[in-house]
Amino acid sequence: MATKHKVTHKDVLRPRIRDLGLLIGRFPTGPYNAITDVPGVRVGHVTKVSGEGPLVPGKGPVRTGVTAVLPASGDVFLKRVFASGHVLNGAGEMMGLAQVDEWGLCETPILLCDTLAVGRVADATVAWMSKRHPGIGGDDDVVLPVVGECDDSYLNDAVGRHISENDVKTALETAKSGPVAEGNVGAGTGMQSFDFSGGIGTSSRIVRIAGVDCVLGSLVLSNFGSLENLKVGGVPVGEILESKFSHVPRRGPAGSIIVLLATDVPLVHRQLTRLCRRAALAIGRCGGYVAHNSGEFIFSWSTFNRVPRRRPHGRYRAEVVLDTALDPLHEAAVDVVEEAIMNALCAGVAVIGHSGHLAPPFPVDEVKRLLRKYHPFVKNRGTMADKKAPAS
Repeated sequence: MATKHKVTHKDVLRPRIRDLGLLIGRFPTGPYNAITDVPGVRVGHVTKVSGEGPLVPGKGPVRTGVTAVLPASGDVFLKRVFASGHVLNGAGEMMGLAQVDEWGLCETPILLCDTLAVGRVADATVAWMSKRHPGIGGDDDVVLPVVGECDDSYLNDAVGRHISENDVKTALETAKSGPVAEGNVGAGTGMQSFDFSGGIGTSSRIVRIAGVDCVLGSLVLSNFGSLENLKVGGVPVGEILESKFSHVPRRGPAGSIIVLLATDVPLVHRQLTRLCRRAALAIGRCGGYVAHNSGEFIFSWSTFNRVPRRRPHGRYRAEVVLDTALDPLHEAAVDVVEEAIMNALCAGVAVIGHSGHLAPPFPVDEVKRLLRKYHPFVKNRGTMADKKAPAS
């Protein structure tokens, strides 16, 4: 196997969509253009790559990982956040979503992984939380961790369920603020977007809501889409590129995406549900059409109000922004998810999985040329990736 096809995931400098000259939407980004721009949100990855050659179920090759998102500062089990979810198409799983939608609260970290590892990741998260809170299952309620999945079996030995309890612990305990690694890292290691490699992507926006500058961030585990449907900034890039990649075997149209949205805007469960629904529009903007076997799950939370687990008087006062002030946030939700998906694409590296299955990297130089040719703003912008869009 040629060295250039091996997966290292280390010191790989890949661009983001803004490096191609495309600015999505009119709102400025946060300093890292990542979900971690929302104060208190932290992200950790564990990436697992080993073995080559034919698939041997239970042994390898391994192209997988786990991603942990700590949704707010401090201990979310003791100080819960308002949260909600939306299922666009349910051919997948997001464990814990039923309880979140019943209570309107999230009280655990959010874990992302491959499909068949959901049980192991949930079990490991329970073990991690139980050590931190020995009262779980006794003085305190039991917990149902939030765990979302996508299927990486085209590249990875999924049956082997190679994520261990220690992997989950490491992802949780190394989660940090600041820049977030993207592409084929963590849960995104064996994922593909529009027939190219790349699973993890993130982005953020600064939006003025009710006179206050607020942050909205997104992180996606992207594993959906077919090349012929891909649109970048509205340009039908997939149709143009398809003939050049016709020789590359593809896994078929099935796939999934997990979308996470975090904000410091004071929102409650119902408003977060509405935010999730808007984010679904971004999947269509990129060229997704919600295939029969595809799972699209969107999960959102607000870090502003923290609901204590132990309330001596049984009452809690929350601050909330009125719905009439939220249109800029709804607009930004579509933009930030679209950009996160594009960043996942741009960050992907060439991955050869089991049985010679190949996920090629997104041809960023060719797409940059196409954007300059067909996009009316990119041709005049060049690569001013640090240019800020106007605030609302």
